[in-house]
Amino acid sequence: MSTNFTGIIIKESLAKNEILEKMKILNTKVKKTTPKDKTPWIKQWTFITVEVGADKAAKVAEELSKSLTAEHNWYADFKNKDFHFIIFRNKVFRIDLEHKTQYQEARKYGLSQGIPEYQLDFEKV
Repeated sequence: MSTNFTGIIIKESLAKNEILEKMKILNTKVKKTTPKDKTPWIKQWTFITVEVGADKAAKVAEELSKSLTAEHNWYADFKNKDFHFIIFRNKVFRIDLEHKTQYQEARKYGLSQGIPEYQLDFEKV
């Protein structure tokens, strides 16, 4: 039996906050942005730690990909001990953690979307 997925969503990345109702919110933390974050259009990041049931993770990932703002490029992610969903606007990667080379395609896609390389260190998330 698969375990639930946990991850972090940055609230400022969402165009539609309703997606949060489909997840259990475990924690919320606010961090002031710095020039390193490369997000000068916002003053803070609101990190929302979420939990998603294994039975609905794929569906929630697809819905989340449609909930991310189109104005700027963001990603969200959640994982369990077996899989890691990396979610961009209108694009979802489902990484099998036994095949970590699959991260390369997600990283390449993120770079093509203008996301800073230091933010695409998925293996350490």
